[in-house]
Amino acid sequence: MSEAVLLSNQQDWINDLAAVRVWEKSRRIGASWTDALDSVLKAALKRSEGGMDCFYIGYNKDMAEEYIRDAANWAKTMHGVVLEIFEETITEVIGDNERDILTFKITFSSGHKIVALSSRPTNLRGRQGKVTIDEAAFHNDLPGLLKAAMAFLMWGGQVAVLSTHFGADNPFNELIQDVLAGKKPYSLHQTTFKQALECGLYQRICRRTKQKWSPEAEAKWEAEIRAFYGDDAAEELDCIPSQSKGAWLSRNLIESCMDAGIPVIRWEPPANDFVDWPLDTAYRDTRDWCQAKLDPLLTKLHVNLRHYFGEDFGRTGDLSVVWPLAQQESLARATPFVLEERKAPFRTQEQILYYIVDRLPRFSGGALDARGNGQALAEFARQMYGPDLISEVMLSAAWYREHMPRVKAALEDRETSLPKNDAILDDLRGIKIINGVAKPPENHSKSVDGQRHCDSAVALALAEYARAVTPAPEPWETTSIPRNEVKSLMRGY
Repeated sequence: MSEAVLLSNQQDWINDLAAVRVWEKSRRIGASWTDALDSVLKAALKRSEGGMDCFYIGYNKDMAEEYIRDAANWAKTMHGVVLEIFEETITEVIGDNERDILTFKITFSSGHKIVALSSRPTNLRGRQGKVTIDEAAFHNDLPGLLKAAMAFLMWGGQVAVLSTHFGADNPFNELIQDVLAGKKPYSLHQTTFKQALECGLYQRICRRTKQKWSPEAEAKWEAEIRAFYGDDAAEELDCIPSQSKGAWLSRNLIESCMDAGIPVIRWEPPANDFVDWPLDTAYRDTRDWCQAKLDPLLTKLHVNLRHYFGEDFGRTGDLSVVWPLAQQESLARATPFVLEERKAPFRTQEQILYYIVDRLPRFSGGALDARGNGQALAEFARQMYGPDLISEVMLSAAWYREHMPRVKAALEDRETSLPKNDAILDDLRGIKIINGVAKPPENHSKSVDGQRHCDSAVALALAEYARAVTPAPEPWETTSIPRNEVKSLMRGY
């Protein structure tokens, strides 16, 4: 069997037909080389076949020459392609001044061309087709370039943005966060150095250079590359923008979304030996508490709105936090209340969760922390309400990277309301940027009522996740399971 020309991550880029694609990448993994093939495939086709002109914007002349050279090499391997490679000079206007700049061009028998331009946004005016912005983080005016490039989409063009990182506050990283938050409907690819190796990068290098591949040789080569980049390896190789430390959300942003009218309800054991109470006694006591504390809030929920929830699980140390969300007609989310449970036995947590969810009008989705002991409650909820409505979430750095930006976007757009509460403020302020990812730190914090670990912030993130990713079936009907069957499912109550 012949070897595939492209690695799997490179194939993913070629096969992606999205109008706007963004590739967050490590150094020297063949991304620009791959995009050059993408441009050749498009420029080689006639317009009637979907072909188009392709424009490349790097931030220096060497990048332009290399891209055109890669495109030419790709084109020469394609049968039936007639091309010409040449340089030309165009006049660039900057303010009141003019200057001549050198561009590089390949023309195809299809009538289309690949042209390498300078990084002035005005150079894109009047052009149509595909535009590639390479090493976007290093351009002087990336927002201006993107604004000019988006005009290509009006007539069926495409925009490709590729780059390594150059700081957390760089417009390229801001673009990544907007995509992750759902603010930009773009396709996002990420390839770290480690991921490229897993796709076979070093094996491909060995074949090309006629070296013998082995796991030991690959590990040695990776170590040498990382040693070369030193302290910059995280940014250059691991897609982690530098200067990414400190609080993720500002106090002003959080407080601007807070509402003093949103209550925070707390449940704690009525006695130190509550876990040893007879099950029926514990059940009745908890039911009475739910009726007294939760019913006044649940009966106020708007019956026509879809409702969601997120739950972060804790047992002996951290809190369990249930965060409901009501989706308004505008798609903004209102928090009716937040429930915090400290030292709640497993059965009690299950009982309280069912009590709330059974009474959420048009219940449309929930997400639960399924790590460790939380997995049991998440699984019980899934069995109760079905896999279409319940997500069992294994919280990880990858999950936080993909879904925490949604929380920040909701707060920045004032689309989610928060209780005006010091502990919740501290939880949200406690989320840190760790290795480029917004997540709870390893250490726990103390509050006036005990240990916390950004519990309410995680519950909010899970609620936003449930709303965003849960399919939209008909909401669960609370009368579909008889009460006696619900009690039997709770095993012992």
